[in-house]
Amino acid sequence: MSEYADWATLVGLLGTTCIISAYAYLTWSEEPNPFVLHGTNLAGAAFLTVSLTVHTNVASLVLEGFWASIAIYGLTKAYLKRKRARSRPEGSAGSDTP
Repeated sequence: MSEYADWATLVGLLGTTCIISAYAYLTWSEEPNPFVLHGTNLAGAAFLTVSLTVHTNVASLVLEGFWASIAIYGLTKAYLKRKRARSRPEGSAGSDTP
């Protein structure tokens, strides 16, 4: 297999596809689902990190670490928001209603 089509490169391309797809989803969706958005970004960062362990580039590894951290933060924030919404009593829309 050539150096351009080894398994690590293919995994990296899958990660790139995930991140580009998440960005397109965010741009084109009227109301993006945060679990889809951040989950896809996290998967992309994970795939790229695997690829970068074979074809090491320290700057890109640092970038993927931050990318994954932000995605995990976004997933946690979305989960807590959903949990709070489900724990509200029926008919309660929040604090802004009389």
